[in-house]
Amino acid sequence: MMRLLIRLLINALSLILMTRFVPGLYLSGFSTAIWAALVWGMVNTLIRPIFSFFTFPLQLLTLGLFTLVINGVMLALTAKLVPGFYIKGFSSAFIGALVLSIISLILNHIF
Repeated sequence: MMRLLIRLLINALSLILMTRFVPGLYLSGFSTAIWAALVWGMVNTLIRPIFSFFTFPLQLLTLGLFTLVINGVMLALTAKLVPGFYIKGFSSAFIGALVLSIISLILNHIF
């Protein structure tokens, strides 16, 4: 249980840092970041596998690079579901998902 809470806080911190580095992303506060981290986890657990299954041939064709687009779509979906979390356009979502992955990787490695 403690591990899940730490992971939630790392994802919330990653979302906050992502909005600082990527223009076009807005997060209203820490509580919104916690909700966005929860929704981000749910979206990646429930919807992403289905989306990945149906786009598998495209992922194979692009040698996995289409996964970056899937990450951007999942981040945009998270922003649609969480009030106080806004994304200006798909390019911001795409770059934000890339930056979010890198920040999360670094923070998970540290903690």
